[in-house]
Amino acid sequence: MNTAVSSSTTPLAGGTAPAGPHHGNALIKPGYDPRLTNEDLAPLKRQTWGQYNIFAFWMSDVHSVGGYITAGSLFALGLSSWQVLVALLVGIVIVQFFCNLVAKPSQVTGTPYPVICRASFGVLGANIPAIIRGLIAVAWYGIQTYLASGAFLLLALHFFPNLAPYADVAQHGFAGLSTLGWVAFMVMWVLQALVFWHGMEAIRKFIDWAGPAVYVVMAVLCGWLVWKAGWKNIDLNLGGVKFQGWDALPVMLSAIALVVSYFSGPMLNFGDFSRYGKSFDAVKKGNFWGLPVNFVFFSLLTVVTTAATLPVFGELITDPVHTVSKIDSTTAVVLGALTFMIATVGINIVANFVSPAFDFSNVAPQHISWRTGGMIAAVGSIFITPWNLYANPEVIHYTLDVLGSFIGPLFGILIADYYIVRRQQVDVDALYTMSKHGAYWYSKGYNPRAVWTMVPSALIPILCVIVPTLRPAANYAWFIGMGLGFVIYLVLNRKN
Repeated sequence: MNTAVSSSTTPLAGGTAPAGPHHGNALIKPGYDPRLTNEDLAPLKRQTWGQYNIFAFWMSDVHSVGGYITAGSLFALGLSSWQVLVALLVGIVIVQFFCNLVAKPSQVTGTPYPVICRASFGVLGANIPAIIRGLIAVAWYGIQTYLASGAFLLLALHFFPNLAPYADVAQHGFAGLSTLGWVAFMVMWVLQALVFWHGMEAIRKFIDWAGPAVYVVMAVLCGWLVWKAGWKNIDLNLGGVKFQGWDALPVMLSAIALVVSYFSGPMLNFGDFSRYGKSFDAVKKGNFWGLPVNFVFFSLLTVVTTAATLPVFGELITDPVHTVSKIDSTTAVVLGALTFMIATVGINIVANFVSPAFDFSNVAPQHISWRTGGMIAAVGSIFITPWNLYANPEVIHYTLDVLGSFIGPLFGILIADYYIVRRQQVDVDALYTMSKHGAYWYSKGYNPRAVWTMVPSALIPILCVIVPTLRPAANYAWFIGMGLGFVIYLVLNRKN
């Protein structure tokens, strides 16, 4: 850890927040302002995660219903299988590269994403990226919980078919969701909250076994489908090959951009997890196994499974829950449904629960603990009625893509500030002081350069999303925003 962090601990002036999941592992120094500090946001005393823990984190992030559908969709773009694999590999290596970049400042300082953002945005300005990332997580948390509830719904109807009327929103429903759908959604909501409530150590233990368990069941499902179909009857070109030669290049670039965009959320706040890494080397090794190796293998498993559904069931099924429902075996249905429930719970906790927990806690550390921040996101996910979002592709497209347009600029600013402007030097103590003489006080706690950088860097990607003539560039919104954020921030800081 950075030597700028003292090994002594002293209670905060003005009182401390209630003991949380990081109790006893927070490195709080005298003079740390309570308006910027609690036990969850303070630097860590001990960083204990090894490469396997990081690897397991990425397994949980990849192994989900959404990840399954995304991976399968790449093979339906009209490219040949080898072209898709090249695009997958290039895309995930880009993700790995950027994850290594964003991991280092948090691993070195032992601080979460919103705290390290104080160096670039100011000690108060860091709430801007924190709230943006938190809101994105709320939306995705609701959607992922809804997707996971589909597996629970499948189980309920399998064992109690007489409940079918209660699964019909027209007969028994509220706010666009059936009564049984509400039960399924809230069951998944509570299960995730229980895991989260027990803290980061419980989350670490959960993801350590969840990822491998999902692999085992997916491999069995894939093997069974291949056995039923016969390998010679499986065509991995799900949508047929439509593009040849140079015509395939733009489609491959879109596939690469899709991979990067899919990981853009967890990539931005990966510091929330890399802060626990024993060393930066351990984090990098975990990223290698968890990203290129894991993602490519998962994608291959996904496409073979999806392709095998056509000869076995007579239709191409891209939703794994739907695939499981077609199997005429209670054991298989139960095992499959539980697996995809666990998989989606895993990604939801690591990508959409932990992030807003830190983000919202950063807004008012003495009033919003890590647990409270996470529960704010969880409760908020109910009120956005994610099933209505998911049922309307256009609404979800605009909502998430507009919010996502902010992710690239935030990433670009963070990387430019840490690696070029500050040359990897961070005054950790200054991240926790409201002193006007502090290194990150800037102007009333806000860095005008970072704020002004956000305006054009986010506006242009948003225009790509909402303006029809610019729509072809929407696939590259993250790259556009990241590049603009990086360059504009450096230009504004050229004197430094």
